[in-house]
Amino acid sequence: MSPFKGQTGLKRIFNATGYSLDGLTAAFKGEAAFRQLIVLNVVLIPLSFFIDVSKAEHALLVLVCLLALIVELLNSAVEAAIDRISLELHPLSKNAKDMGSAAQFIALGMIAVVWGLILLG
Repeated sequence: MSPFKGQTGLKRIFNATGYSLDGLTAAFKGEAAFRQLIVLNVVLIPLSFFIDVSKAEHALLVLVCLLALIVELLNSAVEAAIDRISLELHPLSKNAKDMGSAAQFIALGMIAVVWGLILLG
């Protein structure tokens, strides 16, 4: 058991909320891609309320946008962990970073596909 996992109950939830907000702040301050996705979400999510679609389609429009934010947070976390280990160029580090980037590429593709299918379908 990790010594960092000592809190339980409401104290754990309070601490976890703080850590999550710290992570969002760090991503916003330090990751241009995260800020760009925030702008995309600020445009697309409100726009989704003005499109005449079913509730399920509306949910999909919003969820794919939020998924891209989640993927970017995970991608940034992988990059930060790799950089913390070493800034030395290494094939495994490159693979890890490239895979994180590929995940984000797919998430952005999902936005394009889902929005395209719903708007044009």
